[in-house]
Amino acid sequence: MHIDILTLFPEMFTGVFQSSILKKAQETNAFRYETMNFREFTNNKHNKVDDYPYGGGAGMVLAPQPLFDAVDHLKQKRESKPRIILMCPQGERYTQQKAEELAQEEHLIFLCGHYEGYDERIRTHLVTDEISIGDFVLTGGELGAMVVVDSVVRLLPGVLGNDESAQQDSFSTGLLEHPHYTRPREYRGLQVPDVLMSGNHQKIEEWRRYQSLKRTFERRPDLLQEVQLTDKEKEWLESWKK
Repeated sequence: MHIDILTLFPEMFTGVFQSSILKKAQETNAFRYETMNFREFTNNKHNKVDDYPYGGGAGMVLAPQPLFDAVDHLKQKRESKPRIILMCPQGERYTQQKAEELAQEEHLIFLCGHYEGYDERIRTHLVTDEISIGDFVLTGGELGAMVVVDSVVRLLPGVLGNDESAQQDSFSTGLLEHPHYTRPREYRGLQVPDVLMSGNHQKIEEWRRYQSLKRTFERRPDLLQEVQLTDKEKEWLESWKK
């Protein structure tokens, strides 16, 4: 996978992309990335990428020309048909399912804006996806792009070392993940559940499913609307509701 990031502040990505899993993923060639300042593509003498909005109003709006030209350049350079992702609070709310979808692509381009917003022609004629990481507003799209890239790259084959790790994450199954325990078995009087020490894998899996379903019911009941439940799981759910 190759990821291009169009931003006015490429230096923001250095620390994040040169640390932890993202660094290891590059070392194993699971993905490559390049940041590009789209100010380089502006065709006005003052190198401006924004202007006042037609009709008046507060703030400045990113002009279409620099971003259109920058994307055209990257398409020709990579010889690809990329997914072009606009980080925007008006976009589709980001989910694990969207991360899994994007992880199937070979080339992603992220557009990170600043100021009041984007010229609407960018939204309607350039991008393929609009993504929001939550119902709040950031100063720019860079932090959101980092979040999305991290969530996508960790799904690429071999990045986590054990591919089952990503499959069991919260939201990947439609539910929140079950509790985890490690050594010591007893700490400050707090015990690891006996079932996890039993060696009975069928009972352990049933316990994990029970805990995952219960945690989802308590914290994110909205997720249960999309989950296929067995008759036994439906009984658990009804008992908790009572």
